[in-house]
Amino acid sequence: MGQGITPAEALHVEFSKTIHRKFTKAIEEYRLLKSGDSLCVCVSGGKDSMLLGVLFREYEKHGNIPISVKYLVMDPGYSDENLELIKANAARLDLPIETFQTEIFKHTEGTERAPCFLCAKMRRGHLYNKARELGCNKIALGHHFDDVIESILMGMIYGGQAQTMLPKLKAQNFAGMELIRPLYFVRERDIIAWREFCGLEFLQCACRVTKREEGSKRKLIKRLIVRLAEDNPQIEQNIFRSVCNVRLDRLISYKDKDGTIHGFLDDYDD
Repeated sequence: MGQGITPAEALHVEFSKTIHRKFTKAIEEYRLLKSGDSLCVCVSGGKDSMLLGVLFREYEKHGNIPISVKYLVMDPGYSDENLELIKANAARLDLPIETFQTEIFKHTEGTERAPCFLCAKMRRGHLYNKARELGCNKIALGHHFDDVIESILMGMIYGGQAQTMLPKLKAQNFAGMELIRPLYFVRERDIIAWREFCGLEFLQCACRVTKREEGSKRKLIKRLIVRLAEDNPQIEQNIFRSVCNVRLDRLISYKDKDGTIHGFLDDYDD
């Protein structure tokens, strides 16, 4: 472990600027928390969710907004080895996790069409249900900045749509529940640097379907962004800004929140 300090201490010493400040910036800029919130941090066992757990463990003690936090591990069908690794890391990071079991892997492994989409949808539903059962009104996921910009490009290139992964979102099927993404400004490379500095080994992707799909769309997009950044170091920020600086009058068409389609011809002759 770097210089004999704990992973939590490292966030205040070595990674204050690159991780901790960006975490608090997202909370403040997007108003992710309110006083009295009961938050469920969803810990999958990977580096991102484990970091998120450590950040909120510290926020519980020193944050500006009084909240209560639960650390929830959903077991979608992990091997015993993977589950033990999650528990060992949680103990090392002082995360009082609560686990519950599902059979998501069993239901999605035989699905040939969009297994990742189905898995994500089922995971989200189970997490909302369990969080509500625990009395929580928000769930926090570990999506970071790189996830956001990759999703923007994936939507354009493979989905033919311009949209993004929002920093917070009201649940459609769970009244009163909200999803937040406090790592919205944190770069993946800095999460990796924190993990390596602290000498931690987290769960890699445990999905057998994803392991077979070495040429997955997200991996292709990730490599594309890396190549583009070699020529233009601002490329990642520009991708992000593209969904912050939208001019509706310069779009051929767009959908409003009710799904109604509007186009530039609507008032072109006015």
